[in-house]
This record gives sequence, C-alpha cells and structure tokens, in this order.
Amino acid sequence: MDAGLIGSVVTVLFFLLFIGIVWWAYHRENKARFDEAARLPFEEEANDADERRT
Repeated sequence: MDAGLIGSVVTVLFFLLFIGIVWWAYHRENKARFDEAARLPFEEEANDADERRT
C-alpha cells in the first residue's frame, strides 16, 4: 500500500464518521435530550437566584 491509497482510505473513513455524527446530532430521537441540555444553564441560574433570596 502506498501513501496515496492510505490517504484516500483515511479520508473516506473520516467522511463516513462525519456523516454518522451529523446523522446522530439531527436524529429525531435525540431532539428532546438536546433540548433539555440546552435549557440546563437557565435552570441553574434560576436555582442560584432562588438560593440567594433565602
């Protein structure tokens, strides 16, 4: 195997990995989990503000 073939194989593998990650990130089943994770900073700020008031 020469360097050109190895480079091509690695490029294709990384492209397939990229496509897999994009598919996983935009898959419908993950939407609820990602939405919940997106709200975490705001929930922590609300909890911190409540604790400071008491």
